[in-house]
Amino acid sequence: MKKQVIALAATAAFTAPVFAQSSVTLYGVIDEGVNYTNSVGGHSVVELQSGYAQGSRWGLKGAEDLGGGNKAIFQLENGFDLNSGRLGQGGRMFGRQAYVGVSNDRFGTVTLGRQYDSVVDYLAQTTSNGNWSGYLFSHPFDNDNTDNSFRVNNTVKYASPDIAGFQFGGTYSFSNDVNFANNRQYSFGAQYATGGLLLAAAYLQANNTGATSSGAIATNDASFLAQRMRVFGGGINYTFGSATVGFTYTNSDYHNPTGNGYLGTPGAIVAAGSTLNRLRFQNFELNAKYQLTPAFYVGGEYVYTLENYDSSTGSVKPKVHTVGLMADYNISKRTDFYVQGVYQKVAGDKTNSIMDNAFILGTQAPSSTSNQLAFRAAIRHKF
Repeated sequence: MKKQVIALAATAAFTAPVFAQSSVTLYGVIDEGVNYTNSVGGHSVVELQSGYAQGSRWGLKGAEDLGGGNKAIFQLENGFDLNSGRLGQGGRMFGRQAYVGVSNDRFGTVTLGRQYDSVVDYLAQTTSNGNWSGYLFSHPFDNDNTDNSFRVNNTVKYASPDIAGFQFGGTYSFSNDVNFANNRQYSFGAQYATGGLLLAAAYLQANNTGATSSGAIATNDASFLAQRMRVFGGGINYTFGSATVGFTYTNSDYHNPTGNGYLGTPGAIVAAGSTLNRLRFQNFELNAKYQLTPAFYVGGEYVYTLENYDSSTGSVKPKVHTVGLMADYNISKRTDFYVQGVYQKVAGDKTNSIMDNAFILGTQAPSSTSNQLAFRAAIRHKF
C-alpha cells in the first residue's frame, strides 16, 4: 500500500502543471513646479503646474511568459494633474496608454489599444522636448506631435525586434465609423543606433482629425482639427563623451484646418472674414545636452519654424524662433530638481489671427505681443 502511495505521489509531482512566469510592475512620475510667464493676454502670471519635463502619471505594465520566446504583455497608464487631482488627456482613466498584445523574441511585438504613433516612438527621441526637456520646449502648437499631444485610439501597432541596431514599426488606427476613412490614422518609422549615433525617421497621416469622439484622434484629444494631417521628418543625435548634440527636421501639413485644441476657440487660427485652406509648419531644431557630472546636466535648444499660412485672402509665411535652456540635478536615483527657461518670438508676415502672437506651450494662453518668456522651477520624483 505504501509503495502505491509513493508511486502515485511521484507520478503527481512529474505531471503537475507548469505555471508560466509572469510579472506586474507599478510605476509612476510626479512632476511639480512653479511657472512664471511674462505675458498671458497682456498680464504676467505665476502658477503651480504639474507635469512639464515629464507628464505626471502612474501605470501598470506586465508580461506573462508563454514559452517558445513568446510573451503576453499589457500596459495601462494614467495621466493626472497633481494640483487638482483631475484626470489628464481629456478626462480618460488611462489616457496616456492602454493596450494588450503579444511579443516574440524573433518576430517582434503586436499590440492593440490606445497607443503612441510612430512619430512619438521613433522620431521624437531626437528632439529635446521628446527626450529630456519636455512640454515648454515643444515646437509651436506641438504641430508635429513630437511632444505626444495626442495618442491614437483603436490602434494596431507592430514593433520589430532590434536587428543589429536597426528597428522599425508602424501603426494603423481604425475610425470605428461607418465611413471607414473618417478619422483614421496610419504611421510608420525606423531608427538605427550604433555607438553614440542615433538616426531616426517617421511618417504619419490622419484623415478628419478630431471629427469624431471615438475615432483615431478624438475631438477632445486633437492638437489640430483638419481634413487631413500629414507629418514626416528625420533626426540625428550623436553622443561623444559627456556631450550629446542633435538636429531634427519635421514637416507638418494640415489641409482645411478649422481649429486648434490648445487655443480653445475652434476658429481662433482663422483670420476674420477668410477661409484657411492649408497650414504648413517646417521645424528645424538644434539641441545639445552636456552631462557635467553623473547627477547634473545642462541642455539647450534652438528651433526655427517656418509657417505657410494659405488662406482665401492670400498666402503668408510667418517665422517663429524658440530658444530653451534647462539644468537638472539628481539628488537621488529617483528624485531631481530642474529649472527651465524658454523664449519665443514670432516674426515676418502677419496672418491677422491669434497665430501672430507668441505662444509657448504650457503657458495659459498666447501673449498679447509677438514675444513670450516663461520660466519653471520644479521637482520630479519617479517610483
